[in-house]
Amino acid sequence: MKEVSLLIGGQAGDGIKQAGNAIARFFNRLGYYAFVYEDYPSLIRGGHNFAVIRVCEKKILAHKSRISVLVALNQETIEKHANSLTEDGIVIFDSSCCSFEGENALAIPMSEIAKSENLPLIVRNVIALGALAALFGAEFSIIEDVIKSTLKKKVEENIKVAKKGYEEIEKFGKKGIFKLNVLGNEKKYLLTGNEATALGLVKGGLKLYIAYPMTPASSILHYLAAHEDELGIRAVHPENEIAVIGMAQGAAYAGVRTAVGTSGGGFALMVEHLSLSGQAEIPLVAILSQRPAPATGVPTYTMQGDLFFAMFAGHGEFPRIVLAPGDAEEAYLLSAKAMNLAWKFQVPVILLLDKHLSESTFACEIKDFSVSVEEPLLWNGEGEYKRYLQTENGISPLAFPGTKNAVVKINSYEHDEFGITVEDAELVKKGFEKRLRKMHTIENYVANEEADAVKVYGNEESNTALVFWGSTKGSAVEVAENLGIKAVQPVFLYPLPEEKLKAELNSCEKVIVAETNSTGQLAQWLKWHGIKVSEVILRYDARPFTVDELEEKVKSLL
Repeated sequence: MKEVSLLIGGQAGDGIKQAGNAIARFFNRLGYYAFVYEDYPSLIRGGHNFAVIRVCEKKILAHKSRISVLVALNQETIEKHANSLTEDGIVIFDSSCCSFEGENALAIPMSEIAKSENLPLIVRNVIALGALAALFGAEFSIIEDVIKSTLKKKVEENIKVAKKGYEEIEKFGKKGIFKLNVLGNEKKYLLTGNEATALGLVKGGLKLYIAYPMTPASSILHYLAAHEDELGIRAVHPENEIAVIGMAQGAAYAGVRTAVGTSGGGFALMVEHLSLSGQAEIPLVAILSQRPAPATGVPTYTMQGDLFFAMFAGHGEFPRIVLAPGDAEEAYLLSAKAMNLAWKFQVPVILLLDKHLSESTFACEIKDFSVSVEEPLLWNGEGEYKRYLQTENGISPLAFPGTKNAVVKINSYEHDEFGITVEDAELVKKGFEKRLRKMHTIENYVANEEADAVKVYGNEESNTALVFWGSTKGSAVEVAENLGIKAVQPVFLYPLPEEKLKAELNSCEKVIVAETNSTGQLAQWLKWHGIKVSEVILRYDARPFTVDELEEKVKSLL
């Protein structure tokens, strides 16, 4: 078996997320790469929830539209997804509440099995897990291991009902109909984008994470709060997003490495304070995990609609950095880098995620543990301390309250080198020029010192390029490899690594940009910098590109 795609569906409360994760763990133990896509409405109970689990012998970062196995915990799942089955696809369903006909329909009385063991109906997902293990001919001991490593309560009871699901497939004579290879690969880390981001922040020196819960960034807060002591950090949940960013800036003023996280609506509330960071030169990392907008939009789905918002938010002109990882491994590395860059340049750094990246699960091989905390430019203690010392590169030495012989002032007004408010024309001009020099310093750093500011995949000699950013990476890279074309990913979006992009794209006859928004924001940004764009492929129905869908769209343009 080279690869297979499965879908499990039910309603909120059926444990679909946990089931998707458990299925990924099962295949991970067999040496496969897995990717899990989560789809759910903004409801506590009810509504249609499903997870697509794609499993492959090679590394994958995206899912496909077609599925080989459908596991239905309610009738709605069959009605919505049976048409996505491959020709020989199999349907496993709870015969207590669903019906489906065909030679590949496997009816299992999951609800009756749960009731017979006096267990809640949520254990149907464990019964389904047992059935899937049999379908793929795996030893039941692997499922036992998955259950023991996943659950903390009623472990033996869950193993018992999983065994019954396993035996049901044996009764059908369908055990091992999918030829599963037990690969010799090591198990991978199974991480969501948000979990990887949380760990990367800590790797970059995070000591305090502050956030007000807002989907799809909420699980960063939940993860860090659950692991505070292990990670040596503190997580704080204030009353609103304005309090979040204000507290973070106060902590940074005192020398504490801090980050905040939110989505578009919360970031909108933070914008006035973003300008404060620009004027007062306060290091700040803001995680902006995008969802469809405007306003509340579609809160549990995905879109790349906040690129311009991140780049231009705030009143006045001030330096910033905007980064966009494309998968969980990049989220880990770039969140650590964001922490270092914020303190290196004393600017706000915005890490652009989206729901698709934040909440999908990736099989990760994070081998680069060379990421470490980089010390910022600190005051040497000589002479009179000037918080905003005029320097050639615009970066002033830092000192913190309590430093001997240093009076540390920060100021939201225009100010002199000491931090004292000024309105004199010449001093105001000097303040702007200092910030401009700092932005030029950042631009030079991205152009000359950031080796991975632009990444290239696929056929580097091709005269056709598929350009993407953020979570579209998974589909775009695979499509480029399948079609023998070049895929180009700008990781730094502000400042844009213009010359590096031109070096990759100017020789191409066709430049296609793919992104999940309705206006082609990256395409417009490239054109702004004099980079030609031949075609734009957009998706804006709040869903990400699947590999097969994007491949068909690119093919039609070649």
